[in-house]
Amino acid sequence: MYKQIAENRRRTAIIIVVFVLMITAIAALFAYYFRDPWIAVWVCVIAIIYAVIQYFAAGSLAVAMTGAEEITKKDNPRLYNIVENLSITTGLPMPKVYVIEDSAPNAFATGRDPEHAVVAATTGLMDIMSDKELTAVMAHEMSHVKNYDIRVSMIVFGLTCVVGLISDIAFRMVFYGDRRRNDEGSPMGYFLILIAAILSPLLAAVAQMAVSRQREYLADASAVNITRYPEGMIEALKKLQTHTQPMRSQNTAAASMYINDPLRKGFFNDLFSTHPPIEKRIERLENSKKTF
Repeated sequence: MYKQIAENRRRTAIIIVVFVLMITAIAALFAYYFRDPWIAVWVCVIAIIYAVIQYFAAGSLAVAMTGAEEITKKDNPRLYNIVENLSITTGLPMPKVYVIEDSAPNAFATGRDPEHAVVAATTGLMDIMSDKELTAVMAHEMSHVKNYDIRVSMIVFGLTCVVGLISDIAFRMVFYGDRRRNDEGSPMGYFLILIAAILSPLLAAVAQMAVSRQREYLADASAVNITRYPEGMIEALKKLQTHTQPMRSQNTAAASMYINDPLRKGFFNDLFSTHPPIEKRIERLENSKKTF
């Protein structure tokens, strides 16, 4: 598992570098188009500021988008006690615990570090899971906290938003900008910005997908390592595979946080899904039973 953690960190670092290079390249295209190198500097500065804001605000935004409500022990003793016991077992600070009123079984973790972590579960998840299965699911979410996956998610979320913002500006500039200004700019720059505006969001989605899929495999293994009960995680995944209804409140940007894809099934959603197929996750756990 430690080899998997190291590999996950290397891939994440590479993908973050790709994001930075992507943003830098778009900034360079702006400078080339307007024939002003200072524009590239300003685009990078604005991108950094926007990414930082997204990083610190993303956790609160994610909770708000899901409609989750914070609970105390008296509100839901079963869920709260499970998270509290896992917090003691892992040596992590007790995260804030939230419940989402939704019949679709799902759970997520967010926050920028273990001291500012949030874990949440839907009412649908608690309805179908036994105590051991629910413990495995919440151990999966606590693993995201322990492995600092939640921080990586916030960084990637922020960078994805930056790429989307810059691409949107580029797209509007190409199609709705002052035609006289466009004539004064570089024709090649005009073409390259158009291509970048179309391809950058797709590349960002693929990069986000790559980060998230590796995180899910690692969190599954880490959850089993915490509970010492592979069957709990395997049975929980089997139930998630059976109960595939999408969540009522859906947001593509927040989809990667969940243990199971919360979006409606469809060709494009499946193609760019941030989650690996559940059958592959189960297969990995089955093959790794002897190592736990």
